[in-house]
Amino acid sequence: MSGSGATDGSALVVIDMINTYDHEDAELLAPSAERVVPVLAELIGRARQTDVPVIYANDNFGLWRSHHGELVESALSRPHAGLVEPIRPDDASLFVVKARHSIFHDTPMSYLLWQLSVGTVVLTGQVTEQCVLYSALDAHIRHLDVTVPRDAVASIHPHLAAAALEMMERNMGARIVLAKDVDFRGTRWPVPGGTPHQPGGRL
Repeated sequence: MSGSGATDGSALVVIDMINTYDHEDAELLAPSAERVVPVLAELIGRARQTDVPVIYANDNFGLWRSHHGELVESALSRPHAGLVEPIRPDDASLFVVKARHSIFHDTPMSYLLWQLSVGTVVLTGQVTEQCVLYSALDAHIRHLDVTVPRDAVASIHPHLAAAALEMMERNMGARIVLAKDVDFRGTRWPVPGGTPHQPGGRL
């Protein structure tokens, strides 16, 4: 049941992978993303096959009139479309537009996860040492379990990414694994809806 209070399900969160790669540091990020995309595509496919929700949390890149369809179309029209096409959202995907680093900052992510009865977030995408790190911290302080597949997150600076993964593991209790070892605990997930109530500890 949606919003039942049970939090034993999982969600796969794809952070900032709908990307035009025309921003600062993109030339450092793109090679890492190239290595991540095939792994992430397989992980997304496995989540879809097991009815685990796939949630895209993506910057709007300052385009305040854009919706997620426009973001996808813009990314697919750029030279790095090959990094987006294999992992593009399907009709069942959920999409949260964010403006800052964390997927939770001024977004409905907490409420959405509660509606879906999610207790574990599998964080993927980019950038490991920035948005993934800050999202992991915000998930931790909301009493969510965090899993980060280290081969499904892309970085700009590998040494900072390694430090970020260690911080997530040591300070936030995150499980740092390989994508092939991700165990989606969710079963069939509920359609968003239900009583507009936000339990304590998830705000």
